[in-house]
Amino acid sequence: MKKHFLGLRTAIYKVPDVAAGKEWYTRAFNAAPYFDEPFYVGFEIGGFELGLQPLAAGEAHPGPGGVEVYWGVEDMDAEYQRLLSLGATPHFEPRNVGGPIMVAVVKDPWNNLLGLIYNPLFEAK
Repeated sequence: MKKHFLGLRTAIYKVPDVAAGKEWYTRAFNAAPYFDEPFYVGFEIGGFELGLQPLAAGEAHPGPGGVEVYWGVEDMDAEYQRLLSLGATPHFEPRNVGGPIMVAVVKDPWNNLLGLIYNPLFEAK
């Protein structure tokens, strides 16, 4: 049977200022973009792509209530605190959601939701 979906490839965050977004996400993920144009900035993060796009003229900012994407971390508390130190604000603090699995969500400086997940039961392939 042919696979129609190959798994998560790209999470795109809309920002009003791509240069400021690039600077913040470079520090947040400790990674330089592999693709850097005024219309799109792409980062390779653990085999997946985090993309930044500018808001189009008249486009509403998605912010909270939009799609939530969770990025895997090895140390939930340390990463949560590090993002807060970079200017993120809490959306919800780290919490256990069953077994050893922990999740948390912060808002980036543009109110995009940035989810964190510690899940030693899930092995990315």
